[in-house]
Amino acid sequence: MNRDEFDRFTHTLPESPGIYGREDFFNSAILVPVVFIDGDGHLLFQKRAKAIRQGSEICFPGGRYDPHLDTGFADTALRETEEELGLSRDRIRLTGRLDTVVTPRAVIVETFVGILDINGTDELRPDPREVEEVFTIPISWFRATEPEIYHNRIEIQPSYVDADGREHILLPVDRLGLPARYKERRSEWQHKVAVFRHERCVIWGLTAAIILSMTRRMG
Repeated sequence: MNRDEFDRFTHTLPESPGIYGREDFFNSAILVPVVFIDGDGHLLFQKRAKAIRQGSEICFPGGRYDPHLDTGFADTALRETEEELGLSRDRIRLTGRLDTVVTPRAVIVETFVGILDINGTDELRPDPREVEEVFTIPISWFRATEPEIYHNRIEIQPSYVDADGREHILLPVDRLGLPARYKERRSEWQHKVAVFRHERCVIWGLTAAIILSMTRRMG
């Protein structure tokens, strides 16, 4: 590579770095909906319908980025909120965004914060195929409550045995001439899991992590 080629390369570098290999991840966006009730800020949650993935769990509205429907991740968050809560996007005011989250399950989550122009949950028309119920909890409760912290152990498996007893080698260590230690299962690190126990429900995992990120910024 000569200097001219290198200079052309440097001109391709972005001002703000992205996430390498993003196309190999599940790309999604979430809206953290804020509702002001009698002047007090609440977070709005939805309980997922029982029949869908992660049924009956508590979450914020959101879903997968669709390049055919969305002009960007903010559009994803708005579209999914419209579909799940039955609220037109002209009644949602985006106020900013939180940090990008990369989960241990290869999911990238772009998180937005927005105010819903409603006085209460009775103004929403949730899609029953996706949402069992919606409710709010005051932001002040989360600011005053420290979550319980637990951990999941993340394990690297270069091979696995299926239900029929057959071994599947994902990383051919011997053939590649890599050190034998990479043939073994390895527990590299522990993933922190935050849990909020409210009198109404248990909020944990990604949803709890997003809330914690938000309240820590509030001080």
